Amino acid sequence: MEKVKSLDAFLSLHDRLTADKNSGLPTIIIPAGTCGQASGANDLIRITKRELLNKKLTEKIKLRITGCHGFCEMEPSILIEPWGVYYPKVDPKKMVDIVEGVAKGEVLKNLLFIDPITGNPIEKQGDIPFFKKQVRTLLSRNEKVDPIRIYNYIENNGYLAVAKVLSSGHPHRVIEEVKASGLRGRGGAGFPTGLKWERLANRTNGNGKYIVCNADEGDPGAYMDRSLLEGNPHSIIEGMIIGAYGTGATRGIIYVRNEYPLAIKHLLIALRQANQLGLLGENILGTGFSFDIKMVRGAGAFVCGEETALIKSIEGRMGEPKQRPPFPVEKGIHGQPTLINNVETWANIPVIMGFGAQEFVKVGTNENTGTKIFSLVGRIKNTGLVEVPMGTPIEEIVNKIGGGPIHQTRIKAVQTGGPSGGCIPAEMFHLPVDYESLTRAGSIMGSGGMIVMDEHTCMVDLAKYFTKFLKEESCGKCFICRKGTQRMYEILDDISAGRGTLEHLDLLEELGPIVKDASLCGLGQTSPNPVLSTLRYFREEYIEHIQRKRCPAGVCKDLITYTINENCTGCGLCLKSCSTEAIRGEKKERHVIDPKRCIKCGVCQSVCKFNAVETR
Repeated sequence: MEKVKSLDAFLSLHDRLTADKNSGLPTIIIPAGTCGQASGANDLIRITKRELLNKKLTEKIKLRITGCHGFCEMEPSILIEPWGVYYPKVDPKKMVDIVEGVAKGEVLKNLLFIDPITGNPIEKQGDIPFFKKQVRTLLSRNEKVDPIRIYNYIENNGYLAVAKVLSSGHPHRVIEEVKASGLRGRGGAGFPTGLKWERLANRTNGNGKYIVCNADEGDPGAYMDRSLLEGNPHSIIEGMIIGAYGTGATRGIIYVRNEYPLAIKHLLIALRQANQLGLLGENILGTGFSFDIKMVRGAGAFVCGEETALIKSIEGRMGEPKQRPPFPVEKGIHGQPTLINNVETWANIPVIMGFGAQEFVKVGTNENTGTKIFSLVGRIKNTGLVEVPMGTPIEEIVNKIGGGPIHQTRIKAVQTGGPSGGCIPAEMFHLPVDYESLTRAGSIMGSGGMIVMDEHTCMVDLAKYFTKFLKEESCGKCFICRKGTQRMYEILDDISAGRGTLEHLDLLEELGPIVKDASLCGLGQTSPNPVLSTLRYFREEYIEHIQRKRCPAGVCKDLITYTINENCTGCGLCLKSCSTEAIRGEKKERHVIDPKRCIKCGVCQSVCKFNAVETR
């Protein structure tokens, strides 16, 4: 790879690659992010390469391996461009047929996505309800690029925004454009990005400044940042180069969780390619501007998502938050001014600089511009990554894009903001998803996790689960956070075991605000959210546990009993699956469960085909 030494040379490279791109050949696109590979995408890649070689189709059909496209429920999937044809849940035999179909110019109707309402096949990806209701500003770019080929990124206008800002020669214009876009940090608090950048730009320091990409995505069920790093790492690098030019930073760091091996692999390749091509390092594109990025792997501590704890981890110290002020932009890594934004924030920068702030603000609302990516998981039909305009109602995300509940169950609530977020009941699904609305409802935006819960979810157990997570992830530096989360967990454990009292509810409501107000960092300040929001909207469920010693969802083991009803056919499947021999009965006769032997594992209920096992 030859180094590009000037802006003109880069623009010539871009024009040449763009011309080569428009060949008109059909392209088989295989999403091979973590979810795709776990579902069998690597087998499809091998089969496709074999078929193209054996049938001498390499000059007639192109193959592109990409990151996640978002519809994780339908992986492994195939997209055929420029036709826009989408094939879900493809197995190896189907893959052979698809290659043959592409070679003949045919669409295989029997392999298309089936509309769950009409029962008709849907040919175009853009017509599938999951995709149709989204505005995929960032995620759509995952489809267009092979993450380990920088030329593929450039031919799709990659690094053009860098060339644009470097050719202007006015770093302050970058700051003004980001401020005009109204972009707010996508990592949780929603602080205006342009204002944060301006503060760093106004700092003068002879030893240089740092900018950091926070890719320490620790929320259970959240994988937005991982998918962007896996599928389009150059967009984050490009955003950071622009940020460095605008703020005067000379050093960049991407802090990524070590649990993301594929993201790390693609990121290392992308950094190496950007350096070799002259887009990172000394005298970038001959403009005299120098900037480089290195990657630091985090050990997986949830608290290191907090800025000051992350800085300590980068410095090789224990990841503990510290008092602010001074803020990182004043005194950060090794005492130098430091700017920190998350992955999605950086990925939006090339979009803003490429299309302009005026176009960016057309999406979203006045105070919440642009799109937001959510990981939609839980008791929902269409799990995956969803990108929608800020201000989109929860109802549209859950029921229109997500497809509603699994089977005939009723959706009870949605948890936003990860373990530090809160629960929004189904009655409030008209609520727009923006920073202020979620905060007023007792939750937070967070990095974008969205967990859907149905009537089989116990809200006491849910609050207990997240409080346990936060208790264990607390660094322990603050006494009120360390002991407060522990005490909240103990109370919730008592309630779920039938040992709770009504006074416990008063204690939780008193303890929660104290932990919020007295904790040092965001982990402690938001840790009571799961407890306080479930108490606020599902208090009756707590009272059921306390007064009637009953778990309405049938989850809390100490408060439920498994029984077999009259639907039992005596098939014996539950009897064979019971590890403690708690089930007795003759073949073709109704079985019974011995409560003394039953350990309440729930296996009998999961294997029963006749809904004969129920909880009381």
